[in-house]
Amino acid sequence: MSLRTYDVVIIGAGIVGAACAAESAAAGLKVAIVEAKMIGGGATAAGMGHLVVMDDSEAQFALTRYSQTLWEELKTELSDDVEFDDCGTIWVAADEQEMAEVARKEKYYSERGVPVEVLDAQGLRDAEPNLRPGLAGGLRVTGDSVIYPPCAARFLVKRATSAGADLYVGHAVESINDDRVRLRDSTDISGGIVVNAAGSWSTSLTPGMEVKKRKGHLLITDRYSKFINHQLVELGYLKSAHSVTSDSVAFNIQPRKTGQLLIGSSRQYGVEYPEVDTPILSRMLARALEYMPGLGKLSSLRTWTGFRAATPDKLPLIGPHIDQPRLFLATGHEGLGITTSLATARLLVDQIMNRTPLIPFTPYLPARMHLETNNA
Repeated sequence: MSLRTYDVVIIGAGIVGAACAAESAAAGLKVAIVEAKMIGGGATAAGMGHLVVMDDSEAQFALTRYSQTLWEELKTELSDDVEFDDCGTIWVAADEQEMAEVARKEKYYSERGVPVEVLDAQGLRDAEPNLRPGLAGGLRVTGDSVIYPPCAARFLVKRATSAGADLYVGHAVESINDDRVRLRDSTDISGGIVVNAAGSWSTSLTPGMEVKKRKGHLLITDRYSKFINHQLVELGYLKSAHSVTSDSVAFNIQPRKTGQLLIGSSRQYGVEYPEVDTPILSRMLARALEYMPGLGKLSSLRTWTGFRAATPDKLPLIGPHIDQPRLFLATGHEGLGITTSLATARLLVDQIMNRTPLIPFTPYLPARMHLETNNA
């Protein structure tokens, strides 16, 4: 059998890999997409689908904001099953200390052109009547949206294949050797560039990366139309997201166009088993009930888990491996892979094609991890 040769071989058809494939094919590159299980599985199927601007750092803000604008440009072309919903986000403040954080975020976002609105206690109550009384207020970010991630990944893969990409589903990768990808059935695929977009499994193909698995739980309810109107996230979520060693939970709930509610969130490090962890799930739901007691009267349909790929500095790895110039990485997005998938793909292909990027890609280069290690 002759060796199949491509310009770019992308490993992983989660939403990041799918976006990279669509962007590469649109640039005229000959693309192969290799996926071990299913399109839009893994962390993509365990994501909440929140297209959100975040401000943990300037680099995080730049990437999330850039990607959000790309989603806005794409939204009219998305298939109906992607369920794009421009519901906005409300960051919920429980007390005056958290309202100080609302004021900080409002200033930060406003200075950078992100439309926001500060809500006082009554304004929050009017916007979301099912939140408990006594909350201090919140920050509404009107430009945030929600999608259904697995179908978004399938849409992007279809866009890539329509532009000529070849799809290999059900083909696990055994190894990456320079420009050669060896599949477990002993098939070899050659690529001028190989992109490791395998998410939490990326380290099994590229050992030594500063990427760790972080387990999360989700629960979806039956249909309860208009029970909530926005994606709701407690400001304490930021503390939960910043924890890099201990298990944590936070109130995070998302409306779906189906009328269902998707409830999160939890974070666990050092856990390899995929089964639902009942104590963590109980903590997560108890936290949700603190903010929205009426959830206790609703029926749940399913609970599941997933593993997110996390880096120490909470920024993804986008670009060439420091020791293997033909190997590019697109991993380490943790809970922001859905949001940042389009910007990741654009920055990745900018580097491959030697195009001038709209935002600097330096903060996301894998080489930064080696610099941090050497300077430690």
